[in-house]
Amino acid sequence: MTTGRSGRTVRDLRRGNRSAVLQRLYFGGPMSRQELGPATGLSSGSVSNVVGELVADGLLEEAGIVDSDGGRPRTLLRVTPGSAHMIGVDVGETRVRVELFDLALTELARAEMPLLPRGCYDVGPIVDHIRTGIAAVLAEAGVGTERLLGVGVGVPGIVDHQAPGGAVVHGQTIGWDAVPLEALLRATGALPDEVPYIIDNGARTLGQAEMWFGAGRGAREAVVVLFGSGVGASLITDGSPDGGTTEGTPLEWGHLTVSVRGRRCRCGALGCLEAYTGAESLLARWAERGGAAGGRPVDSVDEEEALAALLAAAVEGDPVAVEVLEETAEYLGAGLSDVINLFRPERILIGGWAGLMLGPHILASVREHATRYSLRHPAGRVSIGMGSLGPDAVTVGAATLPLSAFFATGGRRAVPEPPAEQPGWQTALEVRGGAASRRA
Repeated sequence: MTTGRSGRTVRDLRRGNRSAVLQRLYFGGPMSRQELGPATGLSSGSVSNVVGELVADGLLEEAGIVDSDGGRPRTLLRVTPGSAHMIGVDVGETRVRVELFDLALTELARAEMPLLPRGCYDVGPIVDHIRTGIAAVLAEAGVGTERLLGVGVGVPGIVDHQAPGGAVVHGQTIGWDAVPLEALLRATGALPDEVPYIIDNGARTLGQAEMWFGAGRGAREAVVVLFGSGVGASLITDGSPDGGTTEGTPLEWGHLTVSVRGRRCRCGALGCLEAYTGAESLLARWAERGGAAGGRPVDSVDEEEALAALLAAAVEGDPVAVEVLEETAEYLGAGLSDVINLFRPERILIGGWAGLMLGPHILASVREHATRYSLRHPAGRVSIGMGSLGPDAVTVGAATLPLSAFFATGGRRAVPEPPAEQPGWQTALEVRGGAASRRA
């Protein structure tokens, strides 16, 4: 294989050209061959070759004809929606949601399986839910696995992608200690070996979805907050969707200490932000001060139902409900001030089911407190708003994980890299070390 001065092979260059064309058409909409050249920086000959390959592969199709000024009409091209499929999985707080999408992220089928009892994160049942959900959505849509790019899975916790045997999840708040989730999913046999499982933190998948398709479009740096029973966030440092890449870092923001020797968090520590801002702790504080949902203790009803009851009480002027909401807004604003001072993002977006419910009631107060607790300069350049993709954003974001790999490989299914051969000197030293130990 010929290698250039940059170290890139001809295969690398071809893959990069395919990727550039696919990404530009995917995020920029239908374009003609003539427009693709300036948009991608490729020569007309390269565009012609790449487009020919992608059309032959079924990844591009004609999308109509437009007149040109004084010249021949131009044929528009677009990415073929049905040429590939992705599955997104959200391991949530009350259920596991599995959705099947085409390449245009149109939902083709979905399956939801409740976690019983609520909040039970036993690994076995969750793996079984994912297996069952994958089979259900493929069967409902009548889709095979030959065009399935992969399964993206959004989970709570820290994901170690470098672990031997595949991604391992460290989820302290849900009782997961180095769970080999990728290996467990692969062992179910639900999919052929060539279809990858790509696992990542749920806040990061939410962030990627909002940056590519939602309220984060156009921002280069943003923090996206996932507000549910607990809270998490992701830092996006390169959010350009036109490039098809997003550099996102999950932040265990909910476990930032905001009160020394404060309330106990579900992670076991004292004074975490999550102990004051997650829906679970918000409702617990309401119950401790005499709040109830429908005349029953808060912990006896669904969290969404209980949170709706709290908001209704606040709208009616109940002083306890108003106090709890305002306290939550202040803690949330103070927590956001830390990410403002540390990372100086352009935007902060609040999502997640609880965030979407609370936003209309507390957003103005959150902005006020965030500004008050932050340094003036970074506070003056950040906007704080709501995510726009709704409660399914984590699932959509999970589906973008195999979509990212699709772009990176130029529209070809990713092939696992063979294990790298270690340098000769390392082998020699190991042999010498073994011989020395035998002599000893």
